[in-house]
Amino acid sequence: MSKFFKLALATALTGAAALSSLPSWADKNWTPPSHKIYGQQLSDETMSKHPELLSITLHGVPPGQADVYTMFAGSYPDRIGNADDPDDIDVSKKGITIVDPRWHRTQDNPKKFVVLMPMRDAKGSNIGLVVYAFKNPPANPNTSSQEMAFLKKSNALRDALAKKIPSYDALFEQAK
Repeated sequence: MSKFFKLALATALTGAAALSSLPSWADKNWTPPSHKIYGQQLSDETMSKHPELLSITLHGVPPGQADVYTMFAGSYPDRIGNADDPDDIDVSKKGITIVDPRWHRTQDNPKKFVVLMPMRDAKGSNIGLVVYAFKNPPANPNTSSQEMAFLKKSNALRDALAKKIPSYDALFEQAK
């Protein structure tokens, strides 16, 4: 659902105050299958092996869809199906990496450091987006060397993940 439609719906229902109380389905653009998919299994495995992470999310266009960029797996199951933000779509379409130290974002609690990068399959092809959010204790200053450390860790995590992805469609198959 577009942000414009969400705003119009909220205003029509009960006025501007309804914006903050819209149900979570208002941000959804995809409904996952009732069974656990392989992408979710990979997300769960990554989280269980890496306590330095706050979250991992996998994004892309579900098979059979067109231009429906969405989060299809991740460590926050209630967010699965949420429409991607423009920066998520840029990473998917352009193959860029965004290193985001979250400077001056006081609303982030706990503090985190986010890296958005192309997700790859076992052949090395870009197939979507993976987002890693790392724990970033407030005592640690955000320096360029720290940014490089998070980027290197993200590359290592992404490369290990890629080895487990035979194809993009496999991410949507039922987990075994």
